[in-house]
Amino acid sequence: MSQTKNPLMLITGASAGIGAALAREYAARGWDLVLVARRIDRLEALGAKLSEEFGIETHSLQADLFDKHAADKLISSLKAKRLKPDGLINNAGYGHPGTYMDSEWEDHANFIHLMLTLPSELARKLAPDMVKNGFGRIMNVASLAAHLPGSRGHTLYAAVKSYLVKFSQSLNMELDGTGVHVSALCPGFVFTEFHDVNGTREAMNKLPAYMMMDAEECAELAAEALERNKAVFITGRVNRAIAMLGRLLPTEMAQNYMNKNSEKFRKT
Repeated sequence: MSQTKNPLMLITGASAGIGAALAREYAARGWDLVLVARRIDRLEALGAKLSEEFGIETHSLQADLFDKHAADKLISSLKAKRLKPDGLINNAGYGHPGTYMDSEWEDHANFIHLMLTLPSELARKLAPDMVKNGFGRIMNVASLAAHLPGSRGHTLYAAVKSYLVKFSQSLNMELDGTGVHVSALCPGFVFTEFHDVNGTREAMNKLPAYMMMDAEECAELAAEALERNKAVFITGRVNRAIAMLGRLLPTEMAQNYMNKNSEKFRKT
């Protein structure tokens, strides 16, 4: 187990949005935290607040997660602090607007590294100790988009999130019985600054209230699903209905619908 008095959760992209909400949720559950992101000032402020409120220990690690060696650097930082995470939440991510041809390959390569390669690498490098100790929690933050056809714009987003779902399902089965739980969290539309960053805030504001969820509720439901070792968890009845509809509709019909409505949800 970790060198801290409580189980230790590492959260990437913890400075805002769902990542910050998950940090609060796990602090409330008595976990110590390693918070990872670029904005060290926000991490330290969040960590101090959670430490004071819940009496837990927090560690803030500033990291450039686009760096191809980010995983190794994180592991080195953990070792230097004698920290051994009992849990991992791969939350860091963003939406890259525009169509595929609008961006250079370097932009797409960075996206794939952060959203696909890094979560896979961190899980591979941290899971062995969890298995050895007979206890661990791994959450990969995917999306409702993983259950729907791809859209025009944000071309790689649904593809990468679909990967995280399949990866989580496989890892969940492979680690069954080890004490390590694995879950892909698939939120729908959540009130966070994510939509401000990717330029879809105006579209989100037009959605009916019943389609939106606040980040705190999303985090609570996600943590409960991970404790149940639910391999894939879609938050909210409306989102689960949308995902089911995406599976039941004929592929061509679902794809035509997405093609006609992409601009409502994606900035192209």
